Amino acid sequence: MSLFDRLVVATLPFIPRVIVGKVASQYIAGVTLADAVNVVQRLNQQGLLTTIDVLGEFTDRREEAERSTDKYIEVLDTIVAEKLEGNISVKLTALGLSIDPRFGRTNLWRVVKSAADRHIFVRIDMEDSPHTTETLEIYDELRREFNVGVAVQAYLKRTMDDVIRLMAKGPANFRLCKGIYVEPEEIAYKGREEIRENYMALLDRMLAGGAYVGIATHDEVLLNRSEELIKKYRLTREQYEFQMLLGVRHDLRRQLLSHGHRIRTYVPFGDAWYGYSTRRLKENPQIAGYIVKSFFGK
Repeated sequence: MSLFDRLVVATLPFIPRVIVGKVASQYIAGVTLADAVNVVQRLNQQGLLTTIDVLGEFTDRREEAERSTDKYIEVLDTIVAEKLEGNISVKLTALGLSIDPRFGRTNLWRVVKSAADRHIFVRIDMEDSPHTTETLEIYDELRREFNVGVAVQAYLKRTMDDVIRLMAKGPANFRLCKGIYVEPEEIAYKGREEIRENYMALLDRMLAGGAYVGIATHDEVLLNRSEELIKKYRLTREQYEFQMLLGVRHDLRRQLLSHGHRIRTYVPFGDAWYGYSTRRLKENPQIAGYIVKSFFGK
């Protein structure tokens, strides 16, 4: 992590909201669903797949969780109406999991059932470690009936055991990312190289075992190694995909497209953009620095 990246994060509390908004606008589709639709249509025209996320995690009010649930169902209707090439990603705490597990599960079931009725895939996002076990349990339950996947984080020391256990129980669909939440050293790898090594060990295990994987990273080293694994296992482009955040590393996205890979872009939108933006910038200073450099054209 560079000194510049650290400085960007350290000064976030003193940066006017409007400036944060301008910086964040590169990787947030906007406030409204119409904003998200415009972005998704543009990405689809470029040959990119998408996944839409309604912003608003760690919800502590039932009415907010219900609004998020209703908004996701509206997103599903819009994907069908606008014939968008995309699916949805959901955070369980946005649907009320931390308010009341039964309440959160009920809202998630509404979303997943609505998606199934429209033949749309649902990705369950992974959040911080207090929610890891329950998130994986919910995924394991839902995949028996619905077309769902789950995100897993390479920096957590438990993830290999989780992946082995889930794959042993049937076909699995993973989004593999490094992980962005600040976790204690007892449960999470901290070094860049050890995270990379675990990422690749996980990816190898997943691909060798026939899992579908969304390879979610902007790390050039990991992208190159991932392409080597894809060649090793002679995978068709329908057996995996690469995933990237909106507005980040356009150069790598173009490179992967030129190599014939499918790429899915994560498209977040909603009123909760400010909290999402500041959390993500703090949790991932390298992306913060990259976006600010891009914003100023340097």
